[in-house]
Amino acid sequence: MRKSLDPAERDDQGYLRDPGQWNGAPACVIAGEEGREMDTERWQVVAHAYYLERAAVPEARTVLKPLQASWGAQPQAYKMSALFPRGYGQQACKIAGMRKPLKLMPDV
Repeated sequence: MRKSLDPAERDDQGYLRDPGQWNGAPACVIAGEEGREMDTERWQVVAHAYYLERAAVPEARTVLKPLQASWGAQPQAYKMSALFPRGYGQQACKIAGMRKPLKLMPDV
């Protein structure tokens, strides 16, 4: 497992320059830098985002909808906030190797 990323692989805000190079290993590195440990629930969000159309960052609700069954009755917005306190666009997308969303709205 990689312990760090080459600074040339990332932009000035820490997002990967080429999302096509993401293979999961950078997720642990970036998550650690963000003060998050990759657990099952975080992988569910990150893996789902990765497998969607890579040309566009999916909205948080698009990622959350399929997770409703496994996450139970707790409102998904609260769960997402607990998993990624800095927000879906600011943390989850970065960890997932996606480009920074062009429009960062107040997350979920």
